[in-house]
Amino acid sequence: MGARRTPLSQAVMWRLAGTSVLRRLDGLGWNPVDHPDRASGRMGDMTEIDGMGTERATCVLAQNPSAMTLDGTNTWIIAESGSDAAVVVDPGPKDGKHLRRVLRTVEEQGRRVGLVLLTHGHPDHSAGAGKFAAMAGGSVKVRALDPRHRLGDEGLGEGDVITTGGLELRVMETPGHSDDSLTFWLPADGAVLTGDTVLGYGTTVLEGKLGDYLSSLDRLRKFSASVEAATILPGHGPRLDDPIAVLDHYIDHRRERLAQVEAAVAAGARTAREVVERVYADVDKALWPAAEWSVQSQLDYLNER
Repeated sequence: MGARRTPLSQAVMWRLAGTSVLRRLDGLGWNPVDHPDRASGRMGDMTEIDGMGTERATCVLAQNPSAMTLDGTNTWIIAESGSDAAVVVDPGPKDGKHLRRVLRTVEEQGRRVGLVLLTHGHPDHSAGAGKFAAMAGGSVKVRALDPRHRLGDEGLGEGDVITTGGLELRVMETPGHSDDSLTFWLPADGAVLTGDTVLGYGTTVLEGKLGDYLSSLDRLRKFSASVEAATILPGHGPRLDDPIAVLDHYIDHRRERLAQVEAAVAAGARTAREVVERVYADVDKALWPAAEWSVQSQLDYLNER
């Protein structure tokens, strides 16, 4: 099969998710990727997420809620006790109000921004990184796996160890949600920062290959068990304090979905859209474009297998 192209609706979702446009559209009563749980009240309260974390990690929640971002993007401020330097993971969308709030939170801790890291390059995590680095000071660098999202010469990849301000933050490559997805391990707090590889609730949309994603989940499951990880700090949604159970659920869910897709193909479905119409019949149709994207990854996986 040829290279996949991002559907127009999917491209619009990612572009809007990476800016403050969604908030302004919401004020006009129209949000094209409105989260399905907002009206029902099942969506997490901002106070449950904003400010959550561990001894060394603090979440600052961006106000960009949508179907693609859940309650909004979680920006993480991480610092060793007593250190004057903090690492900021995923500054978030290019929204001046949010970026100023992140910087103010760092300063209120009596610290400065020493380094910016990206879990991946989707705009709701990375679009504000350059502006934030400039706000924090001219020497602040942005490190990412994908060179397109870096500020400075130094990249980020498997096996790297971040030691800014005496911190120990270990880097793992976990592709699947995107080809450039990274996970960070904060051993002092027993915390795994998963970006969009594992969310606080629900499941993630796949832009990369399903085979890569399944391998990443299996790896995270084995790793979390081996180090007795205490919590998952996701890129969206609340913290998760039973990493093994969460990862088992993710793995089981993906394999169940894969079996459903395989059954739909056996029953005559030939395109991702036809599979979605069968497998996701009970899901809000507004989310079908995102579901179609994930289904295409599953179809590609089945073809390769």
